[in-house]
Amino acid sequence: QVQAVETGGGLVEAGGSLRLSCTASGLSSAFDDYAIGWFRQAPGKEREGVSCIWDRGSDIYADSVRGRFTISRDNAKNTVYLQMSNLKPEDTAMYYCAARKWGGCINVYDQRYDDWGQGTQVTVSS
Repeated sequence: QVQAVETGGGLVEAGGSLRLSCTASGLSSAFDDYAIGWFRQAPGKEREGVSCIWDRGSDIYADSVRGRFTISRDNAKNTVYLQMSNLKPEDTAMYYCAARKWGGCINVYDQRYDDWGQGTQVTVSS
């Protein structure tokens, strides 16, 4: 079972930036076999997909973050990053990463991942 740990959340003013990290361990094969997705859940709202990265396909983004967020990965460190810029109050949420070994990044709405992290809180003040 993969363990995924998110770090990098915090409090930032609107227009600011944060970089989230998702580091995985307990992998059954090379890290680049895995698709890693980022999701978020705001209070009182359903969890939604933010972005996904897979070395054998294109990165995908939710419309609400495209152009402001950038996903990347360092396979040597078993880590995926989510660089968030021009943050808005509506980006406030708990952010989760999730890992899936097979299937790649289907679309940003797909939440069928095998292993999930505990989340890191992002709060954007207006």
